[in-house]
Amino acid sequence: MAVQILDPTTEVSGRRINYAARPESFAGLRIGLVDNTKHNADQVLLRLAAILENEHGAKTHIIRRKKSAGAAPHAEIIEEYKGACDIIIAGVGD
Repeated sequence: MAVQILDPTTEVSGRRINYAARPESFAGLRIGLVDNTKHNADQVLLRLAAILENEHGAKTHIIRRKKSAGAAPHAEIIEEYKGACDIIIAGVGD
């Protein structure tokens, strides 16, 4: 059995992936964290938030949990994050 490894930073199936613009700094940014409900996703996100705040100057964070790992964040999370966050990070546990 052959194993195929895909690099998400290159072309996949003939199409280029366009990434969102990255901030030059996290200083003063409000971070939104999306917990995907998998085991330890909340712990990974909280540790990441602490690093971004303590070492990179992020202002604050909000963490909300999706209904399930396979579902998109519900409308209330999206609306809250639109007004309260400068950058959003989705976390994956397990």
